[in-house]
Amino acid sequence: MAVLAVGVVLGGAVAGCGGRATTHHKPGTSHEQATGSTGTLLDAVDGTGHRLREVPAARAPEVRVTVHPDSEDGWNLQLAVENFRFTPESAGGAALPGAGHAHLELDGRKLARLYGPWYHLPAAQVPEGPHTLTVRLYADDHTAWAVSGKPVEGTAQLSAAAGASGGHSHAAPPPGSPPAPAPAQADRTVTITVRDGRVVPAPGRTQLKRGESVALRVTSDRADTLHVHGYDKELALPAGQEATLVLTADRTGLFEVETHESRLVLTQLLVR
Repeated sequence: MAVLAVGVVLGGAVAGCGGRATTHHKPGTSHEQATGSTGTLLDAVDGTGHRLREVPAARAPEVRVTVHPDSEDGWNLQLAVENFRFTPESAGGAALPGAGHAHLELDGRKLARLYGPWYHLPAAQVPEGPHTLTVRLYADDHTAWAVSGKPVEGTAQLSAAAGASGGHSHAAPPPGSPPAPAPAQADRTVTITVRDGRVVPAPGRTQLKRGESVALRVTSDRADTLHVHGYDKELALPAGQEATLVLTADRTGLFEVETHESRLVLTQLLVR
């Protein structure tokens, strides 16, 4: 069902998430603000619009990605990096040598931002047939590490068999079905509305202490699916109905909350 493969690829630009609004930097700042002096900031951009940060080939960051089929659902992706470390605690800050995070793309479409060497890819996110996974390395200021004018990235091939949908689906419940009840209490509650492709309030960061619980109360004007990256938590969003996802923040780091169909960033969970 899945094949692994790959080495380091310093490939060209790949079409990706385009110019959609995200919180790929600290709220109120641009991609290039708070940049460090490491390397050389180029005018060229990668396929997702992030500027390239050129560094010498010697001791430059490298990444390889390997695909391991999961026994229950989808695949587990393993990232092997050299001259690089994941720094979720400083995302949005200055570009420091060999530090930052990664983006995961499926056939050029961004799926997630990664802050560690492992990521579970649910089968429901992968259509039937062969695909190319790309993992690209970024600095904390969200510029893409580059060598010789090309982004530092690794690729792997993956093939999804027909009907390999795993244990869950992105399909919304039938019209009129009430959302699943959520626990009555949470340490923090975040209420979000999605209307006409806009997120209200504007995406920002929700800070939590490890062990605290957060309730994400979302109302979308169209059927969609909420996904909390890093926790692999999902919730169907029926059109026009409020749905609530409650999770316990038992992992530290910065985790993006977004919608699958409209690909909107709703908030980021910063867990310390």
